[in-house]
Amino acid sequence: MLKTDELKFDSQGLIPAIVVDCESGKVLTLAYMNRDSLSLSMEKGLTCLYSRSRQELWLKGETSGNYQRIVSITADCDGDALTVLVRKDGPACHTGSDSCFNNLLFTGAEPSAFTYEDLMELIKGRMDDPKEGSYTSYLFDKGRDKILKKIGEEAAEVIIAAKGNDRSETVYELADLAYHAMVLMCEMGISLEEIKKELSSRHVIDHKVKQEKMV
Repeated sequence: MLKTDELKFDSQGLIPAIVVDCESGKVLTLAYMNRDSLSLSMEKGLTCLYSRSRQELWLKGETSGNYQRIVSITADCDGDALTVLVRKDGPACHTGSDSCFNNLLFTGAEPSAFTYEDLMELIKGRMDDPKEGSYTSYLFDKGRDKILKKIGEEAAEVIIAAKGNDRSETVYELADLAYHAMVLMCEMGISLEEIKKELSSRHVIDHKVKQEKMV
C-alpha cells in the first residue's frame, strides 16, 4: 500500500484530486490538494482541498454545510493523482448543482451505462409531466391502488418463476417488480437515498477490522 510520503506533488506542491460520489459513481469535481490539505482530509475524514485562486486550504462544506465525508482516498499507479470517494451532504458545485460537470460537449454512439438514479428521474418526469401513451404516466393517473396491485402481481410472478427454477424469467420478473416499486417510491415521495440509508443501517461495516485485514 502506497504511503503519503511517496506521492508525487508538482512543482507548486499540488496533486490533482478527483472527487467521486460513492453512491452514484458520478465525478463531482476536479480540484487539488497539497500535503496539508491531504493530511487534514485524512485527519477529519472530510474533503479538504487547496484553492489555487485564494491560495489557502478549503474545507468543502465549511460555509455551505455541504460536507463531503470521505470513504476512501486512492492514488493512481504513478502516485501523482488521487481519487477521493465521498458521501456528500449536499450539492458539490457552488452553483447548487449535484456535480461541477454539467456542460455536455459531445455524445457518442455508445449508450451510457444504466443507473437507478437515471431511471428514477425518468419515472419522476412521467409523473410531473405526463406523456400520452406512457405506461408510467398511466400508472400515476390511476393512482396508488393501481400501483400497489401491479406490485402484488409482479411479486407473484417472481415467486412463480423462481419456484419453476426459471432463472432468466426470474430476472425478468424481478426487473418488473423493481420498476413498479420505484413508481410507488415516486408516488409517495420516497428517494433512492432513503432506501440506501435504510439498507446501510442494517449492514454496518467495522472499518477498523477492515483496515486491520488490509495491513
